[in-house]
Amino acid sequence: MKVSREQVGENRRRILEAAARLFRERGFEAVTVAEVMKAAGLTHGAFYGHFQSKDDLIAQALAHALAATQAPDDPAAFLAAYLSPEHCADLAGGCPTAGLAAETLRQAPQARAAMTAFLRQALRAMSASAPGANEAERRRHAIGRWSAMVGALILARSSDDPDLSAEVLAQTRAWIEARP
Repeated sequence: MKVSREQVGENRRRILEAAARLFRERGFEAVTVAEVMKAAGLTHGAFYGHFQSKDDLIAQALAHALAATQAPDDPAAFLAAYLSPEHCADLAGGCPTAGLAAETLRQAPQARAAMTAFLRQALRAMSASAPGANEAERRRHAIGRWSAMVGALILARSSDDPDLSAEVLAQTRAWIEARP
């Protein structure tokens, strides 16, 4: 039975979304292709109709997850949501940068290229609404803000002490809000 183009596209989307969630939750190396395909509701054999290898899947799932990340319309609301306990607890659905950036260092060049492209886009978007007298100041502010946010989320997630995690998130948010 032949599968329509629309169904092929839908299957690919399901694979990418399942992979992105599993990778964020457990890391690239801890997830098998068979687990991704099962989570997508497809057979393992269908994998090679969509991807050349697990490295190809990693790069494309990472790009897919990053592309779904929206630029903040309201920086204050984005900050509050990003540095919230709910976002911190949502490994599988949370920020792919905080969840996968460190692991991306050890991946194929395509995965690093996807992360680099997203970082450029995110900093452009954040710079547009950042305070500063000129473009260089706005970019410096955006880099500092984004770095503090991602770093705080990683640190908060790494702690097994919920009070310490909450403190890291709250204090980082207060520190960012105190900046001009």
